[in-house]
Amino acid sequence: MRFTRVTLFFIAGIITLGFYQLARNFLAEVEPQTFQATEEMMVDTANLLADLVTADLREDGFEPAVLRQAFDRAHARRFDALIFDHLKHQVGINAYLTDAKGIVLFDSDGGRREGRDFSAKRDVSLTLSGRYGARSSRETPDDASTSVLYVAALVGNPKQPLGVLTVYKPQLDVMPLVRERRRIIYTAYGLIGSGIIFLIGAVFLWLFHPLGKITEYARAIERGERPAKPKIGIGREVNTLAHALDSMRDALEGRRYVERYIQTLTHEMKSPLAAIRGAAELLNEEMPATTRQRFLANILAETSRSDRLINRLLELSADFRVIVERAIEQARPLAELAGVDLLLDPAPAPLTVIGDAFILRAAVTNLLENAIDFSPRGSVVQIALTVHGGKVALTIRDHGPGIPDYAREKVFERFYSLRHPGSGRKGTGLGLTLVREAAELHGGSITLEPGTPGGGTVATWIMPQFFA
Repeated sequence: MRFTRVTLFFIAGIITLGFYQLARNFLAEVEPQTFQATEEMMVDTANLLADLVTADLREDGFEPAVLRQAFDRAHARRFDALIFDHLKHQVGINAYLTDAKGIVLFDSDGGRREGRDFSAKRDVSLTLSGRYGARSSRETPDDASTSVLYVAALVGNPKQPLGVLTVYKPQLDVMPLVRERRRIIYTAYGLIGSGIIFLIGAVFLWLFHPLGKITEYARAIERGERPAKPKIGIGREVNTLAHALDSMRDALEGRRYVERYIQTLTHEMKSPLAAIRGAAELLNEEMPATTRQRFLANILAETSRSDRLINRLLELSADFRVIVERAIEQARPLAELAGVDLLLDPAPAPLTVIGDAFILRAAVTNLLENAIDFSPRGSVVQIALTVHGGKVALTIRDHGPGIPDYAREKVFERFYSLRHPGSGRKGTGLGLTLVREAAELHGGSITLEPGTPGGGTVATWIMPQFFA
C-alpha cells in the first residue's frame, strides 16, 4: 500500500513537472509567434505600398501630400474590431519612404523623419542590397515598451532601385494579443492541473481509503474478532473484495465451527460406547437377574444417548443437489445479463453430503459466476451432478477462451486473477481460492481442465457422499 502511494505521488510529480515545462515553453513562444504573425502582415503591406508609389518615383513626380492624406484619413477612422477578445479601435501602422540613397522622402507619422538619412538603418540598407530588410528599435533606449517593428520593401527594379518603403508598428499594439493568449494558456493549464489534483484525490478517496478499512477488517478477523463489515462506498472492486473477505470470514468461522463440533461429538460418543462395551462384556458372566436387568437398562440408555448424538451429527448433512439448484437460481440473473444460459443435467436425488450448506452454496456460486464471466454471449454453461464409487462429482463447463497453461495452477492462488474477455477487467482473485478451501474442508478436491472437444474450461468438484 505504501509503495503504491509513493508510486502515485512520484507519477503525479512527473506529470506536474512535465506540464510545467510544457506551459513554460508555450508561454515563451507566445510573444515571438505573435510578432512573427504581425511581421508577416507587415511584409504584405510594405510590398503593396511600394508598388503603389513606384510610378511616382520613376517619373520624379512623387508628391507626398497624396500619400499623407491617405494615412491621415486612415488614422482618423474609428472602428470596433474584436480580435481574440482584444477590441481594436484605430489603425496602428505607419510608413516612411526613402529614395535610392536612403534619404527619407515621406513619413506618415507627422513627417518627423523626413529629410533624415536612413541609409545605415538595417531595413533600408539590407533592402537596397537585395536582401530582406527588417529591424526592431526602441524609441527610448532604456524603455522596452517603446520598441517599434520595421519591415521594408524595395521600390522599383531590384537592379535599379528607386527607393525603399518601410512600414512600422509599435510593439505595444500587439501586446494585448500576447497577454490574452497567455491568459488562455494559464487558464487551460490551471484547469488541467486542478483536474490532475482532483483525480489524484479521488483515487485516494475511492481506492486507498476503502482499502485501508478492508485491511483493518482483515486484521481484526486475524485477531479472532467478529467485526461488522465496513462501509466502503460504491466502488465495485473494493466492494467485491469486502464481500469476498466477509464470505471468507464466514467460511473460516464455519470451518472452525465444524471442526469443534465434530471434535465435541467424537468426544461425547466415547462415553456411551465405553459404557455399552463394558456392560456387554459383563453380561457374558453369571450374575443375578436383577444385576443383568440393570446392565441391560444401562445399555439401552447409552444406546439412546448415542442415537441422539448421531442425530445431531446428521444435522451437518445436506442435499448437494438442492444446494446446486439454489446456487443456479442465485446466479441466473447474472447469466441473463451476460446473455448466457445455465443448463443443469438431471441428477439423482438426494445426493447427501456432510458439510455446511452455506459454505457449499457459496463455493458453487463462485464457480458458476466464474464460468459466466468467461463465457461468450449466447453460449451455454453446462452443469452436471454424478455419483460414482461413493463420490459426488459436480462438473461445470463453459465455452470461453479457456485457461492458459501457465495459469492453470495459479488460478487457485489468493489474489491471482485473469482478465475477463468481455470487459477486460480483473476479478478479486479470491473466488477460486474460496472454492478450493471449501472443497478441502469437505474432504474433496477441485480441478480445472480444458474442455474437449469445443474448448472452454471444465471445473470438477469431487467430494464424499454420505450414506445414512
